[in-house]
Amino acid sequence: MSALTRMVSAMAVPEVIPIAYEPKHRTETIGRYADGQFLASITYAFPEGFRPDDGWEEHKRLYTVLHTFDVEGRYRDSEIWCAGTWAEQQRNPDGDNSVLAQARIHLAKLLRSLPRRSYTDIAVRPFQLTVDGVLFGLLSGSDEDGDWAELYPDRLGFGEPWDGTYDT
Repeated sequence: MSALTRMVSAMAVPEVIPIAYEPKHRTETIGRYADGQFLASITYAFPEGFRPDDGWEEHKRLYTVLHTFDVEGRYRDSEIWCAGTWAEQQRNPDGDNSVLAQARIHLAKLLRSLPRRSYTDIAVRPFQLTVDGVLFGLLSGSDEDGDWAELYPDRLGFGEPWDGTYDT
């Protein structure tokens, strides 16, 4: 194998992409459970193709997301729930009835449903699905800057050295 072939091979997106568990950061709700691995988050998103204009606040939606995977990192299923819009959160920003509070309550319920749950690093394969016109998943690709993987709609980017750390 030539040095160039080794270099190109080293840069490729791995088949199974590591994601590091970071308490009190954006990957604090990932880990393993009795049936495999999970990746959960609360994230705002716009539908695909949305162009910001007046009234964008009604289109920016807050989602509670739980993706599950088998022990090998193969995608199994997703539970995706829209808690409300940015506009609704701004009208009622505090208290148990706010959009954000409802999203947090729903996420806690989803996480409690995972038997023998532990928060730790995971490694999963790329996947994608669209719900409410919003792209969800872990997509991979290459461009002039190299090989990459990105979690949507969270916008967490993964790349070399493929150690599970992310950029936003």
